[in-house]
Amino acid sequence: MKYRRLGKSGLQVSELSFGSWLTFGKQITNKIAERLMEEAYNGGINFFDNAEIYSRGKSELVMGKILKKMNWDRSSYVVSSKVFFGRGDRRPNMTGLSRKHVVEACNEALQRLQVDYLDLYFCHRPDKTTPIEETVWAMNSLIQQGKILYWGTSEWSAQEITAAFAAAEKYRLIGPTMEQPQYNMYHRERVEVEYNELYKNFGLGTTIWSPLASGLLTGKYNQGTVPPKTRLAMDGLEWLKERTLNDERIERVKKLTNLSDKLGITMAQLALAWCLKNPNVSTVITGASKISHLKDNLKAVEAVEVLTEEVMETIEGILNNKPDFPPF
Repeated sequence: MKYRRLGKSGLQVSELSFGSWLTFGKQITNKIAERLMEEAYNGGINFFDNAEIYSRGKSELVMGKILKKMNWDRSSYVVSSKVFFGRGDRRPNMTGLSRKHVVEACNEALQRLQVDYLDLYFCHRPDKTTPIEETVWAMNSLIQQGKILYWGTSEWSAQEITAAFAAAEKYRLIGPTMEQPQYNMYHRERVEVEYNELYKNFGLGTTIWSPLASGLLTGKYNQGTVPPKTRLAMDGLEWLKERTLNDERIERVKKLTNLSDKLGITMAQLALAWCLKNPNVSTVITGASKISHLKDNLKAVEAVEVLTEEVMETIEGILNNKPDFPPF
């Protein structure tokens, strides 16, 4: 495993990290979750990603029990939570980024994860109804109290992130360190173009999610069907299936799969390594429901060397979706 600094911070995160969305407390048993985390940790992964909304808090409960049982040195791993959606209850003050919800959600996450502090705490979505100054002050207070070490955003626009930095500078507070955006071969514009000035001006780090496009970039859907027990076959995720699968995308993945075969790596390794080729990616969050999938993903770190400039150009030719930069 290799490690990168989280943006301009001094924190080092493994190039591949492990997330629990849709798996812990829902798709897999707690025993499998434990085996996956142990395999990830032994493979060099040091960042474990979570959120209050994942399985309505159950995901953090599962991860917390595992962390407690494993008793790893606290300095050897990084754990996160996210605040915005709550745990499913939509009553006032139980969602959003008000000081009340940010603080209460943090305290609840600490209890569920059974840790004294969160290494990373994300604002899971922007909150149009709460002044940005209030959210920045709340995050700064949590840092001063030792309850979180770094705070960041997830799926915020560059304009919204810039506003957070401006508020932090105005009041001499600690601004965001990282953003957690979706990034993969089919979802590129925000990470590759929109955030460019943020990397330069603020040293923003990124903990990218969905590098395999919900499994599409593993090649498992190349036949046009959805195998049972896969993510896109889960009840309640029909919206994700509709958004992810279409004939054009599948045809491109078939061509990419042929390329990965020639390179001697799996399609999943190709997709993960492609994300790691971007120097503005701090860590790639992977998810897995099977040990075999996780072991395969871990080899993506080595696959980065296989993606030469010539190979990257071939991939661009297949994808044919490179974002355009503004003409200025």
